[in-house]
Amino acid sequence: MWSVFLLIFLTLCIGLAGWLIFLWAVKSGQYDDVEGPKYRMLDDEEKKDDQHNHKT
Repeated sequence: MWSVFLLIFLTLCIGLAGWLIFLWAVKSGQYDDVEGPKYRMLDDEEKKDDQHNHKT
């Protein structure tokens, strides 16, 4: 019977830890711009690389 109580206690602890991590992520701004990354990868702007532009 003690194993059931142990499993319930561990489940509650893991659930509480997950909830606290989620709240931390929301407060730190992890979910502010969820649309940005998918448009950022489509940006075709050329990156300037000074090493390849110089003539030797």
